[in-house]
Amino acid sequence: MTDALHRPPVVSRISDLIGCTPLFELARADNGARLLLKLEMYNPTGSAKIRMARQMVLDAEERGDLREGGHIIESTSGNTGLGLAVVAAERGYRFTAVVDHHAAADKLRAMSAMGTELVYVDENGGEDGGEDGDEDLHTAAREELAEEMARGKENTFFTEQHNNPSNAVGYYAVGREIARALDNRVDVLIGAVGTGGGLCGTGAELRKSVPDLTVVGVEPKGSIAFGPPAHDYYQSGTGTPEGATIGLLVDYDLIDEGVKVGDIEAFATARVVARRTGLLIGGSAGGVVYEALTRLQTLPPDAVMVAFVNDGGEKYLDTVFDDDWMRARSLTDPGVEAGIDETLTKLRQN
Repeated sequence: MTDALHRPPVVSRISDLIGCTPLFELARADNGARLLLKLEMYNPTGSAKIRMARQMVLDAEERGDLREGGHIIESTSGNTGLGLAVVAAERGYRFTAVVDHHAAADKLRAMSAMGTELVYVDENGGEDGGEDGDEDLHTAAREELAEEMARGKENTFFTEQHNNPSNAVGYYAVGREIARALDNRVDVLIGAVGTGGGLCGTGAELRKSVPDLTVVGVEPKGSIAFGPPAHDYYQSGTGTPEGATIGLLVDYDLIDEGVKVGDIEAFATARVVARRTGLLIGGSAGGVVYEALTRLQTLPPDAVMVAFVNDGGEKYLDTVFDDDWMRARSLTDPGVEAGIDETLTKLRQN
């Protein structure tokens, strides 16, 4: 496996292009505090999750859980599935993704293009045939079906991303990349909490060189990792919906503070950032950036906050960046967008 900090000029596998993602200064407060975005959309598949997808497969191979011609099964809302699709294709495995219609359509189409078998699940845990279904998130049903499909099958591995320690290990390199790029001068790490692997794996590694690092987790309003109330939400690939089990990788001892951001604020932030900078970020990343912008003005002088931006916005052109889709779900609020735009204007002028 290629060391992401020392990538060779020519590679022979798409997964060898993982890592070395850039840091982008989005905003600076008048006291010199900076907000830097770790742009994980510059990984293959446009997401951080290919990091842990590769790690889960490599570790399974080392343990003997996957052998030549094996079958990988995972429950996914899209980005993990995309990463596993790449790794399965280049290593000769069959891959089945258990999905629902909450996932962005482009993610599902991309997985299919790479040879992935898509199995759609309904709210009762049964297969729904892949026809257009409801947009609700059926995480618990997906995971139950994926586990059932893998149980007792020879050379078949359910990667079980929410409880697989390899998930967090796959993000250790992100912590090393941040530490190296900033010479350990970072004060706050903020990121979305879904499986917990991304933020907690990065934070655990970064704390080795930055012991006083503050780690802030962000989840959608309606998710339950940081407490009730539970309700539906549209942010994709993040959070823990009602009925699902909080994964073992959500390390509450590592996370100093957990906060919630609503869909309206998250999506408004993604849209404003796109208009102001030309940078497309995903909806859950919008939630992270919203919270980060709020906190930036309270940080000490010259502090550095790094926001973990899990994926880009290109996969959400039919949702977050589509006015009709937003209006149909009552997710637009011109006042919220105007407030974010004003904040970003002020902070980018410093």
